[in-house]
Amino acid sequence: MAQDRPRGGRPARVDAQEIVRLTTQTEPPNATHWSTRQLAAVTGVSASTIRRIWHAHGLKPHRIKTFKVSRDPQFVEKLEDIVGLYMSPPEHALVLCCDEKSQVQALDRTQPGLPLKKGRAATMTHDYKRHGTATLFAALNVLNGQVIGQCQQRHTHVEWLKFLRQIDRETPREKTLRLICDNYATHKHPNVQKWLEKHPRFEMHFTPTSASWLNMVERFFRDLTTQRLRRGVFTSVPELVNAIETYIARHNDNPKPFIWTAKANDILQKVVRANRRLSSKQNGALH
Repeated sequence: MAQDRPRGGRPARVDAQEIVRLTTQTEPPNATHWSTRQLAAVTGVSASTIRRIWHAHGLKPHRIKTFKVSRDPQFVEKLEDIVGLYMSPPEHALVLCCDEKSQVQALDRTQPGLPLKKGRAATMTHDYKRHGTATLFAALNVLNGQVIGQCQQRHTHVEWLKFLRQIDRETPREKTLRLICDNYATHKHPNVQKWLEKHPRFEMHFTPTSASWLNMVERFFRDLTTQRLRRGVFTSVPELVNAIETYIARHNDNPKPFIWTAKANDILQKVVRANRRLSSKQNGALH
């Protein structure tokens, strides 16, 4: 079969910067972001070339991260207060990061999955049966990483007070307790305020609004979710609660504290830069 001989000449030049510009500053007519094939069709290069350029410039158009910048007018004061507790804990006091992990579902799969084996990942059905929910109240000791936990059905101020009483029982009486919490109304209920007035060793420190990432107990919640809950199978709420309590007990057998390294000023500079970018973006949209 006759074929043309290879032709000479300079190979087509790929304008990587133009591909980066198109990827970051434009959108395809029928989608919110570019795929390698869509952009290849527009630029006249191969999809593998697009993929190589994206990789070289750290571009992943198919991924997106969520965010929320705090608008708390006391953001700076609260940030410095909490980071100060992490990096220079006060003497004769315990710093406890407290929060609720609400609506934890007892999920049972509709069919049994297959276990992990060589050459095959473990399997799990995408659908499930709901058997109720529970709320985990947790207090993470910043010094040693131990967790005080309590599971309840609801998360009103009544349950929060019950948890505060547990913290009171399970911590040394001679220690002042610095509790870091979010701004959930439950934590500021009038009945809670009255109880705190009668227990002056409790001192509350509230994170800025929309800044739950400042509370280190969220890291513990993440580990609990990924290691025990996400792939767990629970046929009842008591079974779910037992799994959570067992996880906390084993965690406390060999606790490891989370070490906070970011200084308040470094965090503040990042927030300022984020606000500037958002403002410039909004101003550009308006014009």
